[in-house]
Amino acid sequence: MRTIAAAILFSAALLPAQQSSRIPELLADLARVRTPSASMLSPDGNYVAWVAPGTAGDQLHLSASNGGGEDRILSPGGNELKPACTSKSPTWGPDSKTLAFLSNCSPDGKRQKQWELYLWTASDNRFQQLTNLKGALAKPAFSPDGHSIAFLFVENATRTAGATSAMKPPAGVIGEDGIEIQRIEKVDLVDRSLQYAVTPANLHVYEFSWSADSQNIAFIAANPPGENNWWVAKLYNLSLKKAGEACDGLGCRAYYTPPSVVVDPQKAPGPLHGLQIAVPRFSPDGKTIAFIGGLMSDEGSNGGDVYLVPSTGGDARNITEGRKSTPSWIDWADNTHLVVSEHQRGQAHLGILSTSGSDMPIYHLTLPESIGSGQSAMSVSVSIPSKKMALIRQSLNMAPEVWAGEMKNLKQISHLNDTLKPLNGKAESIEWKNENFDVQGWLTLPANYDPGKKYPLIVSVHGGPSSEITSRYGGEPALFSALGYFVFQPNPRGSYGQGESFTQANRKDFGYGDLRDILAGLDTVEKRFPVDTDRVGVMGWSYGGFMTMFSITQTNRFKAAVSGAGISNWQSYYGENSIDQWMIPFFGSSVYDDPSVYAKSSAINYIKNVKTPTLIIVGDSDGECPMPQSFEMWHALRDLGVTTQLIVYPGEGHHFADAGHNTDRLERTLRWFEEKMPAKTDSSGAMQ
Repeated sequence: MRTIAAAILFSAALLPAQQSSRIPELLADLARVRTPSASMLSPDGNYVAWVAPGTAGDQLHLSASNGGGEDRILSPGGNELKPACTSKSPTWGPDSKTLAFLSNCSPDGKRQKQWELYLWTASDNRFQQLTNLKGALAKPAFSPDGHSIAFLFVENATRTAGATSAMKPPAGVIGEDGIEIQRIEKVDLVDRSLQYAVTPANLHVYEFSWSADSQNIAFIAANPPGENNWWVAKLYNLSLKKAGEACDGLGCRAYYTPPSVVVDPQKAPGPLHGLQIAVPRFSPDGKTIAFIGGLMSDEGSNGGDVYLVPSTGGDARNITEGRKSTPSWIDWADNTHLVVSEHQRGQAHLGILSTSGSDMPIYHLTLPESIGSGQSAMSVSVSIPSKKMALIRQSLNMAPEVWAGEMKNLKQISHLNDTLKPLNGKAESIEWKNENFDVQGWLTLPANYDPGKKYPLIVSVHGGPSSEITSRYGGEPALFSALGYFVFQPNPRGSYGQGESFTQANRKDFGYGDLRDILAGLDTVEKRFPVDTDRVGVMGWSYGGFMTMFSITQTNRFKAAVSGAGISNWQSYYGENSIDQWMIPFFGSSVYDDPSVYAKSSAINYIKNVKTPTLIIVGDSDGECPMPQSFEMWHALRDLGVTTQLIVYPGEGHHFADAGHNTDRLERTLRWFEEKMPAKTDSSGAMQ
């Protein structure tokens, strides 16, 4: 018996080292996940064009929407079995027989640096290169009549458009030199002529959509620089009826009447005033434009209420005021109904909404998952005639795959991850009350969970703050769960999922009410589950990075922390970042008009309270949350004798692009918690 007991104690003593040694293996397992990036249903509902990683990079697939039949790879290189180049951003022609997409293939099928627009025709399996441009193309979309394809284009681009990409090193006349403007260009498929940019040179366009008669384009745009001004963008309507033609040595091009402003949120009355707008959509009769309006903290992370406005301009009407969910994506079903995809208490909800604001209860679907189609946040690809849709589905326990079919009879189309098994344990939606709010979050249980044992826990705070945690496959929750942790991902006030008033509830209050919600949720979890309260850590990225920095100045409850791309000092941040326009709606005024509201939420002003060992991670070219913010926090902690480490990744923006850097930051994060929150052992070396 003594021999058996000694063996058990010896194994227990080795467990922490064994767990750490598993980290490379777990990261390798996670890297095997293949995530589709697009799923587009043909207008007749018969086929799905979808994009997923392949041997040479992202590949364009074509599959039947009923889940049967062959899976083809469409490649301009001519070798479908072994493509030499990559493709992305598919868009169907209205006849369902043509498909446009972006590819980095040259005409002879070799890989090149430049992405170009291609056209594939089903009748002859022919690929045609439609553009020969120097710059960045994005978001191609067929005109409803099939005669044109419009797309976003940045001429001579040096970086991907958007605030999350790595910023260029500052040089020259700051704010004036090297400004890159994204405009709408259009290819005429009748005579194959490239129309020069159809939008003015003084507007940076973020997204657009066609009218049903192909005579107008609705778009969201702002004055440059584009990465900073999305938060004050306006809704425009552009007529594509030629106002004239100009010719030069390069040929002739049409020019158009300047676009008209349909909605300016900075001047709009009522609840839309000063907020953000996204996802413009013409009604089928062209008389109305629907859009999402709300308090949004990031371009592309859409959420708010659904508004309708006459396409000629006028007052916008909110048809979802008071709704206890957050619409994120919309499209018209007919002139009086819209298809809506929305956040709903940590879940995805799809339904039909009338222009009066009432739901059609027959047509709805709630999924405890994350969904999308590659068009925009929470989008789905819909074929109204066939009553079918295509989308990418995933959850903590379901790997990402393409699905298609009728709303309540979806079938799996792709089989990219059939051999994978989740690393994590069971995931549960947790709900609790705090102050006047009903709050929701997700709890991932440790793999091989035993309710008779105690486990450490990581609180993971999402970015935004206007965002929501939904159930997603892999990532940090899966890794920590595999290592024997609970992972708690709360959606506190300021999040999407419970209506616009809930999203706006942390205005001028960053780090206070939302932290109280998080701590109340942690109380709930600790009462229901066997959490080792001496081994609770906190982490987050972007706004979650700020919340991590701020929380450790307000409580010593967390025994270790990892802050990614955080903000330590809102006052200095205002003058350092590339996106200062986003702060006005949240703080109520600029830092120069009301410095106190910025000081109130700055972790640096409470830095002497910190005892928590803190790892800080950031990219050196981050424009959203610049590196000096992380340096300032690290410098203060180091001077005060708090255990800390700062890792700066070269060439990275707010979203890391280098796979090696992402793997390295994950490994450092896992090891930090393993080392700073070790399991307690008794005098014999056994874990207690």
